[in-house]
Amino acid sequence: MNLKQYEVLNRASLFLEKHNREPKVAELLLQHHLQVSRSKFYAMMQDRPSRTVVENFQTDISKHALTGVPVQHLTGQESFYGRLFSINEHVLIPRPETEELVQHVIHRARQNKEVQPVIVDVGTGSGVIAITLALEIPNAIVYATDISEEALTIADQNAKRLGAEVPFLQGNFLQPFIDNHVQANIIVSNPPYIAKADAGYLSDTVKNFDPEIALFAAENGLAAYKQIIEQSREVIGKGGHLAFEIGYEQSVAVTALIKNVFPMAEVQTIQDINKKDRIVTVRNR
Repeated sequence: MNLKQYEVLNRASLFLEKHNREPKVAELLLQHHLQVSRSKFYAMMQDRPSRTVVENFQTDISKHALTGVPVQHLTGQESFYGRLFSINEHVLIPRPETEELVQHVIHRARQNKEVQPVIVDVGTGSGVIAITLALEIPNAIVYATDISEEALTIADQNAKRLGAEVPFLQGNFLQPFIDNHVQANIIVSNPPYIAKADAGYLSDTVKNFDPEIALFAAENGLAAYKQIIEQSREVIGKGGHLAFEIGYEQSVAVTALIKNVFPMAEVQTIQDINKKDRIVTVRNR
């Protein structure tokens, strides 16, 4: 039976709903398999997709419904700050909250027009932060680090495809910059910050498919912040800035770690669009 597009979509949406999955995923996957724009997708509802498209689409719907595999792993991409980035199982899927971190850094970098921004993105993953900053702040020098070789491969591919000049360095947080005596005036990071004890609260789509190294940190989720902050004193000078994405309950703890290393620093917590603590920003004085 050769169904119309809207019928294929409705059946898939109901199937997802029965398996306690988000029905909207059906639209995203069907649009991906049809390889059409969003506007054209909605204009084609009375069309009859080919059998191959429908079969491939239904296979992905079943995978998502039964295992929780993220739609981004099925499509191989995710949108971030208006651009499409390649994504796979070796990198964290970018979240909308991280766009707010990027927006903050862009604003900060543009404030002082007399100083060329030298920015380091620590734990870059797919490169979304570093690449976006390089493209949005053309006069900036942007570096990025990650300990994962697989992640850096994806990040480098994204940078080349999007036309961003970002040197990617492999190493533990800021260690490559310490080793090479590189100084920066802005350090930005969305590090792993979930405590292992909290893994049970995560959806299977996250805990079973995002890389553990990008999700979990020791010391109740604070280990990465502690190390980056400690290392940053060798990389950032007076007047420099740090900006971290945090878990919504970590503001007090991260602020204390910063004050321990930079007692005179000006530290501020910024809430996200959902009114949750999401960014800790630092000005080294």
